[in-house]
Amino acid sequence: MIDFYTPQSLGEWLSFVSAAITIGFGLVALVFARSTLSLLRLQPKPESPEALSESRGTLAGFYLGVGITTILFAQPFLIMALGAGWAFTVFGRFVSMVVDRGFTVFNVVSVLLEIALAAGPLLYVFGIIA
Repeated sequence: MIDFYTPQSLGEWLSFVSAAITIGFGLVALVFARSTLSLLRLQPKPESPEALSESRGTLAGFYLGVGITTILFAQPFLIMALGAGWAFTVFGRFVSMVVDRGFTVFNVVSVLLEIALAAGPLLYVFGIIA
């Protein structure tokens, strides 16, 4: 049986909260696929219902998988994967802001949130925050 791990230090709590928020995003993407795509400024074509599977499969599946395993097992490489995933999300958004001229309020707010979601796990796993 797997015992539920309770975070003890600030770094563990930051990683836990990042994973919990990631799980929350995953649940929203799974249950409210159309609304998730709308929030992301995407609109599936009526003749292509498989577009909704991108929200339910790609977004929700990845977020839920990484978030749940990070909380369940609390292993350094899982915590690093969570932080690195959010860090590369920030990198991709920065590239889009430069290349696609996507410097919008939505992207700025998203970058700030994603930096926070990446920072907690990475600062902990690299020993900067105990």
